[in-house]
Amino acid sequence: MQIPRNAPDRDPERLVRDYADLVLRVCYTYLRSTADAEDVCQDTLVKLICRDEPFRDSGHERAWVIRVAANACRNLLRDRGAHPEADLTAVPEPAAAEAPDEDALRHRDDRVLAAVMALPLPQREAIYLHYYEGYPTREVARIVGATDAAVRQRLSRARASLRDDLKGDYDDFPA
Repeated sequence: MQIPRNAPDRDPERLVRDYADLVLRVCYTYLRSTADAEDVCQDTLVKLICRDEPFRDSGHERAWVIRVAANACRNLLRDRGAHPEADLTAVPEPAAAEAPDEDALRHRDDRVLAAVMALPLPQREAIYLHYYEGYPTREVARIVGATDAAVRQRLSRARASLRDDLKGDYDDFPA
């Protein structure tokens, strides 16, 4: 595989620096597994680095990266459904003791993350792209291949579900 080095905007170091974290977060949102997310992230970045066609602009490049990562995650989930595996969880390393306020905030954040991750994939996908990546609903619709109305409906249902699941979590904490 030959890496194209003809344009300064195709610098592999820049591409990894700009997109590794984004791709890893997108992949984890789909896969809920750090190891699988890292594998798909690496594959996505290799595809990006080896891509010969130029992008129209940085927005096109970013959307392409998210789309490729999301499709790779969907393919992995589809393959996993056809070939189920036993889930082996790793034992986490013990963390340093935290102050009570930090512990309460971490517990709340963990509950929010768990509630978002428990959403059905289309809703989780819409929440992530809209709220975490800042895409407007029209752009989210283009990325996931749905209509703008469908994305707005997914967001509405996801917010209602999160509101019910997290009722009372934010009463004691400032926004």
